[in-house]
Amino acid sequence: MRAAVATAGALLTLTAVAAAPAQAAGYRYWSFWESDGGKPWAYATQGPATARPADGDALGFRFAISNDTADSTRPSAAPDFARICAGVEQKDGSKRIAVVVDFGGPADAPPGETPPEKRVETGCAQVRDDATGAEALAAVAKPLRYDSAAMLCGIAGYPARGCGEQVEAGGDTGGSGTKTPAPAAARDSGGGDGPSVGVLAGGAAVLALGGAAIWKARRRG
Repeated sequence: MRAAVATAGALLTLTAVAAAPAQAAGYRYWSFWESDGGKPWAYATQGPATARPADGDALGFRFAISNDTADSTRPSAAPDFARICAGVEQKDGSKRIAVVVDFGGPADAPPGETPPEKRVETGCAQVRDDATGAEALAAVAKPLRYDSAAMLCGIAGYPARGCGEQVEAGGDTGGSGTKTPAPAAARDSGGGDGPSVGVLAGGAAVLALGGAAIWKARRRG
């Protein structure tokens, strides 16, 4: 019984460690934001290749170092559809999408690269009715660069290299660190604000091992 109690205590400790946030390591990536009908920016819950904005919506893209979706920096320009798409008339079979691209500042730039002199670019994409967010972005900010996992890596040629690299707490990897996927909303497969899959999987493994240890201890008792 004592062994079971001791194992249970160790299990709780290990589970707490597994569930605790990692020592803040961030990611350098393009985050994706949406605004429906003039509302404030909201972090997108899916990638630009699957999002299908409506006429009058705005899409925002911000390059920055962020720890997770809750920490991500919004585009510095407002989702002002009326201003960005002023003078662009609605046409049958098409929709107008305001696009804001914020390249971030020097502190967010990858080693050896410099953000464009004009930090924020805006444009009004007039695309077909069923066009995706990625198509709207491509209409105003080519060239785009994606990786093999469909993560948006570069907009208008920036940055020229890299894609979602991890930046260690208190310092830059200098491009030499292990590439770790950025938060899911930067991808085209969806996203969310919950714990990472790695944390959940790790916690499940700890629970499974701990449960087996308790069972064995009880059999011995």
